[in-house]
Amino acid sequence: MTPVTVVDRRTFVQGRQAGYSVAGEGMPVVLLHGWALAQHTYRDVVGTIAAQGCRVIAPALPGFGGTADLPGDSFSIRGYAQWVADLLDALEIDEPAVVVGHSFGGGVAVRFAHDFRSRVRSLVLVNSVGGSSWRSGRTLRSITERPLWDWGLHFPGDVWPIRQATRVLPVVVEDFLPNLVRNPRAIVKVANLARRADLRTELESLRDKGLSISIIWATRDGIIPRESFEALCVASGVEGTVVEGSHSWLLADPQQFGEVITNDVRIAQAARDLERAAPEGKRKGLRRVQTLAPRRKPAARKPAAGE
Repeated sequence: MTPVTVVDRRTFVQGRQAGYSVAGEGMPVVLLHGWALAQHTYRDVVGTIAAQGCRVIAPALPGFGGTADLPGDSFSIRGYAQWVADLLDALEIDEPAVVVGHSFGGGVAVRFAHDFRSRVRSLVLVNSVGGSSWRSGRTLRSITERPLWDWGLHFPGDVWPIRQATRVLPVVVEDFLPNLVRNPRAIVKVANLARRADLRTELESLRDKGLSISIIWATRDGIIPRESFEALCVASGVEGTVVEGSHSWLLADPQQFGEVITNDVRIAQAARDLERAAPEGKRKGLRRVQTLAPRRKPAARKPAAGE
């Protein structure tokens, strides 16, 4: 694929400053980042998606990357979803986008798709929060009961072994350390928001409305338990895709991530092309047919070098 230039920009959303990255031309794709990170961490991921013929918009969500916090009365998953909608208004994105969310960004993506269904062409959740399930011994519990110290125990495993650490740590540190210095309060608040997120009802509603949903999870993810991933799949009515790797596998190997979501991108692009070729009066019906088309489950991926 031809390399695509990723550009960092700033704008105003809800009257406050916001940062974002943009790359490529074509079908809009919105990429929402994980907890304590920002758009810079995902630069290679943005470029990989954009190289498939997409215009990728990757914002720094409120509280991170220099983007202003949400006001106290708007601090919720719903508030973050509204902020994403207002960002797209500011950027004049007036057609449905493929929305990709990683970790906490996955939770925001689900709520955005639920609250602004007409603005979403398809949804891709990557090691996403929102399943609200966790196994303690033989007992299946709500993930809100998982102690914070247990979450902390699994964070080191997200970057090892050492060959993976050399790829993940440099890109994670680029955003995490500035966020920690600039806004430590946001890191704690969003961690608790992510931990309490239960978006199964929203996913059930999206399933019933015919939205195309893909859910991806990695085998060594100790931050999002397998039980939570499976709960998301049940609510969405999809099988899900399991890849080798940790919670941040897409940062360790952006090219592998691009391969995993190639099918999602191509289906969305084909639907977009059909809509554009159809007479105005038939476009809405065509979009409905495309989102309900059967989708082939991608094969499980082999471990990448160093994974």
